[in-house]
Amino acid sequence: MDKVRAAAQEQAEIAYVGFLLFAKRTTYFAIAFLLVVASCNFGVEDGPNKTGSQYNGEQYSPMNMD
Repeated sequence: MDKVRAAAQEQAEIAYVGFLLFAKRTTYFAIAFLLVVASCNFGVEDGPNKTGSQYNGEQYSPMNMD
């Protein structure tokens, strides 16, 4: 019975170390990904040559409300 218990303990320790390594790598990747995306301003364009939808407040201003 002790052989089975020792083998199970060894396997549990190997799995635990593997899980911690996976968790650390995943966390480091997520942080690096967020830093890269944040450095690109999360994909939002700005400046004089920006594209995409532009809000025009005059287009939606109420007129002829007399």
